[in-house]
Amino acid sequence: MPLSRLAVPALVVIPVQIVVEDLVVERGSRAVIDGLSFKAAGGQALVLQGANGAGKTTLLRALAGFLRPVRGSIRLEGGDAEMSLAEQAHVVGHANAVKSNLTVAENVRFWSAFLGETVQSSDESTARALSHFGLSGLAEFPAGYLSAGQKRRLGLARLLAAERPIWLLDEPTVSLDAASVALLADAVNAHTKSGGIAIAATHLPLGLVNARELRLQVLERVS
Repeated sequence: MPLSRLAVPALVVIPVQIVVEDLVVERGSRAVIDGLSFKAAGGQALVLQGANGAGKTTLLRALAGFLRPVRGSIRLEGGDAEMSLAEQAHVVGHANAVKSNLTVAENVRFWSAFLGETVQSSDESTARALSHFGLSGLAEFPAGYLSAGQKRRLGLARLLAAERPIWLLDEPTVSLDAASVALLADAVNAHTKSGGIAIAATHLPLGLVNARELRLQVLERVS
């Protein structure tokens, strides 16, 4: 099924900024990130670069609240003051989080409802997400029978299933062809244009606007 690059409506988000100061994160009693400081402002995409083992996934997991830093701070300025950074973020990791026993549409509706959308807004956001990622024709198809690329697009569809000001994306282009990568880029660009933040670890150029690079280095082991 050919994919078309549809216009993604820009969603209005509360201005936000992520401030990271002197961050130290360990994995297996070894520092993977040591003394990292940076800011990611609303309206901007931050692309994480670096060799395997440089800490790209570790950083995203720390931002998402899955890992507790040994030292330093991760602070969210703006957004909803009653919610943590993690509660205001979409987190897309290596797994697609697709429920094989549900249809494609049911998967997106689940994420929309789980993330707090009303019934009416859930129907609208589900239709928008399916349309943008070229999945409308597969809406009633069991998700377990999708190809790897289709499952990845379904996993990414939750980005449009509910509004979140922060998108944390770990290798989001895995299993995607060039046309699907372009659809992802359209979604990210619309998100940042509306004032959102996207932080992505990727080895492939995404064609993002308003993007800057943060290069991480593999830390030497101390014997």
